[in-house]
Amino acid sequence: MAVTAADPIKMLAAIFIPPLGVFLEVGLTTQFFVNILLTLLGFIPGVIHAFYIILRH
Repeated sequence: MAVTAADPIKMLAAIFIPPLGVFLEVGLTTQFFVNILLTLLGFIPGVIHAFYIILRH
């Protein structure tokens, strides 16, 4: 779990547009589509999931 220089940019993207933060981290994977679903169901779950994905990788 190394922190890179791009992580702050991904975290800012995750705050404002959670699927973008996930896309920048993992691309078009299942996690991206899960995040879109969570964001549509409620913005906060999408943000939490995005931070989880960014910090996990």
